[in-house]
Amino acid sequence: MPLSRSELGHLGATYWWVVAIAAFFTLARFSEAFLVLRAQSIGLPLMLVPVVLVIMNIAYAMSAYPVGALSDRMDRETILILGLLLLMADLVLAFVPGLIGLAVGVVLWGLHMGFTQGLLATLVADTAPEELRGTAFGMFNLITGLALLVASVIAGALWDVVGPQGTFLGGPAFTVLTLAGLVPVRGRLGGRPRS
Repeated sequence: MPLSRSELGHLGATYWWVVAIAAFFTLARFSEAFLVLRAQSIGLPLMLVPVVLVIMNIAYAMSAYPVGALSDRMDRETILILGLLLLMADLVLAFVPGLIGLAVGVVLWGLHMGFTQGLLATLVADTAPEELRGTAFGMFNLITGLALLVASVIAGALWDVVGPQGTFLGGPAFTVLTLAGLVPVRGRLGGRPRS
């Protein structure tokens, strides 16, 4: 069924703020492939490089359920802000040398995924009209997917021109923009769990 402009209009301003915030956030968290490239750039043997993604996914999996349970009891916007701040893992990946910096950065990256991915989906459900949730999730995934593509192109260009530090310094810049985007809608994103 084709998208209709009137249906998109009925999604409401708060929903579109959630989508915009998620898109800027996605610009800050380019593809996890750059974690693998960072591991290679510090000299991690090729056979151990997949461990980077394993560690990230363990941190993601171990944090997702507790954060989800917490979001049922406390302000979701605050949890989202904490998740965005965890993306400052990019600073660790940019400046802390060696395997210690890589390991800490990768764990923080996984934690930020656990803090934010399920929560963003919950905010979409909270802010979209019930009869348009399928459309809402479709648009959300389309826009954040395009943002991830753009983010990865930007990250790749920074890597080529500046090097790994340039890539991992781009992330915090978009994180700050995302946090700034939360200010006008603070208290309107379904921040309090439904009773």
